Amino acid sequence: SWKSAERGFAQSEMAVNIGGVRLVLDGDVLNRYPESRLAELINCSTLNYDVIYSLCDDYDPGKKEFYFDRDPDAFRCIIDVYYFGEIHIKRGICPICFIKEMEFWKIHQSYLDECCKSYLTEKEEELAEISNKVKLILDDLDGDPSVNCSARCLKFLWKLMEKPESSLPARGIAVASFLFVLVSSVVMCVGTIPEVQVEDEEGDLVEHPMLEAIETACIGWFTVEYLLRFVSCPNKLHFSLSFMNIIDFMAIIPFYVVLTLTYLGTAMMDLAKVQQAVQALRIMRVARVFKLVRHSSGLQTFTYALKRSFKELGLLLMYMGIGIFVFSAMGYTIEQSHPETLFSSIPQSFWWAIITMTTVGYGDIYPKTTLGKCNAAISFLCGVIAIALPIHPIINNFVNFYNKQKVLETAAKHELELMELQSSDDSLMKATRKCGAAGALESSMRISRSDNCIPLLEESTRTLKSKDYCSETESF
Repeated sequence: SWKSAERGFAQSEMAVNIGGVRLVLDGDVLNRYPESRLAELINCSTLNYDVIYSLCDDYDPGKKEFYFDRDPDAFRCIIDVYYFGEIHIKRGICPICFIKEMEFWKIHQSYLDECCKSYLTEKEEELAEISNKVKLILDDLDGDPSVNCSARCLKFLWKLMEKPESSLPARGIAVASFLFVLVSSVVMCVGTIPEVQVEDEEGDLVEHPMLEAIETACIGWFTVEYLLRFVSCPNKLHFSLSFMNIIDFMAIIPFYVVLTLTYLGTAMMDLAKVQQAVQALRIMRVARVFKLVRHSSGLQTFTYALKRSFKELGLLLMYMGIGIFVFSAMGYTIEQSHPETLFSSIPQSFWWAIITMTTVGYGDIYPKTTLGKCNAAISFLCGVIAIALPIHPIINNFVNFYNKQKVLETAAKHELELMELQSSDDSLMKATRKCGAAGALESSMRISRSDNCIPLLEESTRTLKSKDYCSETESF
């Protein structure tokens, strides 16, 4: 049999069986990539068992056939590199698993076509996001018991203030914060109604004392909430530079600046200047409305969708800017022949072009000549087209991002379930070994471990196993 095997190795063809699919490959074609697994196998000059079975799963000297327990569909794509010099991932094949197949057959990823590389990059980013979500969920579980008490208290406080889904008290705090934002916004609006305002000693209308008390209570809540989140956050610099945290700070600081200017500013500057500064700072209170984004997943998704649509929005603004400049210049030039023209200059015509192209149409400035009216009609139609064109891509970005987040959350929960199942099976196998029945039960309960695992989740799996081990140690 070994002599026939030697003749089989000397032939220029080799028969391979990939997951039950038999193929006959030409040796000259395989030698185009000598570093690949098939080229090494056909050029193998020794018949040592270790060498043969390090390259394939099994070998039949009688049939001169090499067996590989691999995916035949993926191999049909990989074999194209020997004939065409590039590889395409067919539809229905997981790109991450396909990369594992390429690593097994010792084919470099550079032979993938550009379209498949971009698809692979997209899937890798999705896996990275899934891994981050899994790590965040694992981080919300009970941490390492060796951590000191202060660190555990800060972590508990951070989850309480920042993650409403972690516990019922955290959800209650989030609801209370949402209600405080609404009450503060309503008070700010109601305080501007003249019938609700009261006169001060100088006869000026000021905010009602009751509304000021409610405003002070809301600001106190916002201040305590911000300080607790700042104290318990893991990264103070990242917390301070976060956009939503800047919004929170801008919603709080005007209140204390107003108090400072009111009680101490009169000694340093004129009272009129102090009142103007206080009025300007009071306008900044509208920033607290943006705090609602923190407590609404829908608003967060809409914000992220707008970030993804910067290109479409930029094109819209550029198109509108060009249209405003062109139609305002044409309107000014055409209307100069009319004695009662309302277009006194091109910059003033910008306002007419803006309200016409955005279909607002105030009517304070309008053309009076026939050509001017035709110019206004054309600008109106161009404005409708300019506004309608990017709406569909922006809506698609919103829907795609929302669906992607749902898929990622489902995938993260699925990975956690698999990790828990794997850890429970491992603990059960350890228990059967301790009971002395490892030989019979281990073969029947062996876990099927594919080499197509997600490498980004291996660390999370080890973390979950270590937590289970610590809990088992404490129970013993």
